[in-house]
Amino acid sequence: FHVLFHKITMGLLEFIKDYFLGFWDYETPKVMVVKNKKLGVIYRGVQFLVITYFIWYVFISQKAYQDSETRPESSVYTKMKGTALQGDHILDMVEYVRPSEGGDVISTILRREVTHNQRQGTCAEHFTVPSANCSKDADCTSREVNFDGNGQRTGRCVPYYNQTFKTCEIQTWCPIEDYAAIWEPALAEAINFTVYIKNAIHFPKFKVLRGNIKPNKRNGQKYLNKCHYNEKEHPYCPIFRLGYIAEQAREKFSELCRTGGVIGVFINWKCDLDLDPSECTPTYSFRRLDLRKNLPSSGYNFRFAKYYSKDGEEFRTLIKAFGIRLDVIVHGHAGRFSIIPTIINTVTAMTSVGICSIICDWIMLTFIDKNDIYSDRKFDDVIPTEFTISYGSNHSDLSEGVAL
Repeated sequence: FHVLFHKITMGLLEFIKDYFLGFWDYETPKVMVVKNKKLGVIYRGVQFLVITYFIWYVFISQKAYQDSETRPESSVYTKMKGTALQGDHILDMVEYVRPSEGGDVISTILRREVTHNQRQGTCAEHFTVPSANCSKDADCTSREVNFDGNGQRTGRCVPYYNQTFKTCEIQTWCPIEDYAAIWEPALAEAINFTVYIKNAIHFPKFKVLRGNIKPNKRNGQKYLNKCHYNEKEHPYCPIFRLGYIAEQAREKFSELCRTGGVIGVFINWKCDLDLDPSECTPTYSFRRLDLRKNLPSSGYNFRFAKYYSKDGEEFRTLIKAFGIRLDVIVHGHAGRFSIIPTIINTVTAMTSVGICSIICDWIMLTFIDKNDIYSDRKFDDVIPTEFTISYGSNHSDLSEGVAL
């Protein structure tokens, strides 16, 4: 054991000594010309790929010579228009648009489930609520609140409206929605509703302000009154049909009327400010944002109520609305030529060319025949035995004797 420990200790000390002495060695590149056409083709080919990558992708595609800004300031204003016939009633934007003042989020009602004439009182809980079914009062706990239910239990077991079975009585707005709601037909005309999306974007670094409406002092308002967005024919008309938005998001409008949905309207500004600022125009894309694969929570709906008084008693009409919610999301990127990123990326490109030599050295020392000969030629250990420097008037003379 002592002998083994001694050998390990001596080996460790020798390793530390060699590492310490080797730390002070100086390494300098050695130029060696290898007359091998295959290796030369590989070397020039890798050089060509690296240079092409930096010229085409980095400088031309990614515009690495530009200073860029990716967090612009943006404002969005939205407004929806259209009318629809619901039975004998005409519904306008006040009836179906939420919120009415517009913003980067706007929704429209496509279908409603309405519960009329609700008032504060007691009535039977819905039979689908857990532990709501009962046969006697003892099955119902007084003042208990089931958060999956519709109100506070009174402790009585009562007939479920006109049915033969019973459920626990609750104090709430009666009749409850699950029992008395009336499904209204969807607004088929909503497919032609239009939404006006006005967007202004500011790049403070470059002091550039752009909007998605082309300035036209003479006929601007007339143009907006009759145009609908088309990427080729009307790129400066930010007025979109709901049917067009659903189509671009690859959604069926009839399915949106049934369950509702959330659609993202993406406004993308990619501006090359080396060109005229008028060339900085947005592109639009649309995508469904909410999960919709047969999930109970898929779609989009919300509730609101209209309150009124009758004979001195407060009543309300409860409305569960299904519709489309539009979330307007703005992305911006602007770039302009700057000498600093140009120098940095040019130096990076020149430095990266050195990878060609590393790859070819590895191939030469690993795969090519006579690699031992190449290795001997590639690496030399030089031990100086004499090193003197003499200074002349205009130059230095370096004389040295070396032993190989």
